[in-house]
Order: sequence, then C-alpha cells, then structure tokens
Amino acid sequence: MSAETNLPTDSDATPQEAVAAQVTNAQEEFALDPELEPFDLSPEGTSENSETSDNQGVSTEQAGFQVTIAELNQSIEALKAQLEDRTGQYVRLAADFENFRKRTQKDKEREEQETKSSTLKELLPVVDNFERARAQIKPQTDSEMNIHKSYQGVYKQLVDAMKKLGVSPMRTEGQEFDPNLHSALASQPTDEFPEGTIMEELMRGYVMGDRVLRHAMVKVAAAPEPGETGEESTN
Repeated sequence: MSAETNLPTDSDATPQEAVAAQVTNAQEEFALDPELEPFDLSPEGTSENSETSDNQGVSTEQAGFQVTIAELNQSIEALKAQLEDRTGQYVRLAADFENFRKRTQKDKEREEQETKSSTLKELLPVVDNFERARAQIKPQTDSEMNIHKSYQGVYKQLVDAMKKLGVSPMRTEGQEFDPNLHSALASQPTDEFPEGTIMEELMRGYVMGDRVLRHAMVKVAAAPEPGETGEESTN
C-alpha cells in the first residue's frame, strides 16, 4: 500500500483477484459483435441433404397417392361388375315374372273358356227342344197361342243370353263340308250340288268365338255315278 494515498495498488492485489481479472479481460476480448452474423456451425452438405430428404418425401407421398388411386380404380371396376351382375339378375327376374304372368293369364282365360263351353254345351239340347216345339206346334186357339208365346219368350231370352256370351249358330247349307266344323251323317249322289257341298242341315252346330261347341250334323252331296238316280246313302 502506498504511504501517500493510503489506497491499494495492483501490487497489493491478492493472487486470486489477479487471476479473476485476467479471465474477465480475456472474455471481453473474445466477445462477439452483435452486428456480425453468427457462424454457420452445421456440417458441410447439410442443405443439400435437406433438399434430398424433401424430394424423397414428395416422391413417397406421390407413390402413396398412386397406390390409393389404383385401389380406388379397382374398387370402381368391382362395383361396376357387381352392378352389371345385379342388373342382369333383375332383368332376368323381370322377364321370368312377365312370362309367368302371361302364362297364368292364358291358363286363367283357357279355364274360363272351358268352363263356359261345358256349361253352354249342356244348354244346347234345351235350345234344340225349343226350336222343335216352334216348328211342330201349331197353336189353334187363343190359349194355345198364349202358351206358345210364353215359351217362345223364354226361348228368346235364352238365345239372347247365349249371344252375349259369344255363342252363334253355324250357317251350313250350301257351304263346303269342313270336318273341323261339320259331321256328315249322310251323303247323297246328286248333280244339283257340287261334290262335297252341304245339302241339308240335320242338327245345328254352334261356335263360341273360334271354339266349336258342337259340330253341325249335315247331309253332303256326292258325285253321281252312272246309272244312279240320286238315292240317299248313309254313312
């Protein structure tokens, strides 16, 4: 310590204080200027590696998208095939149902026609009896005429009802014999009618639409043979 100032000098500093002062001075000398850019301490090539990693990530993502698109396309194709199969099944089912409906309708109509035909066939003899009575009975008195008109009124109602059901009588005389419509009970050689022509109706035939209820019983003309005089022959 100086005698004049009574203040401590550098020579009076302790060793520990001297070392601390040196360290402080060294830190101040090596302090970084805040205006300077920091040193790039990363290893060389780090930037290029980062770009490569980014490119690899993009490529991986694109590959993932492509796989997803391929899977979606496969799913779409599978759904299309399934839709076509279901559509084909529906079309076949609809066709089968339509055929079944038509077949059922035809069967129903045929059964109705058969039932109607069998019923009307049973009524034809009744019509025949009315027609025979009209042809044979000749009323002589007023009371007989009233009775005649009464049953003829019933006959007319029956015939009208049959007409409404589609029943109509055949017109055979002068027509060519048709085995699908007529039944030949007799034949007569004659030159008055062409061979195979119906000369006389023995029992009236009836049809209902295109269905034959009863064949007409007829006499058919045959070709005359030499020496014959037109006598009737029966089959």
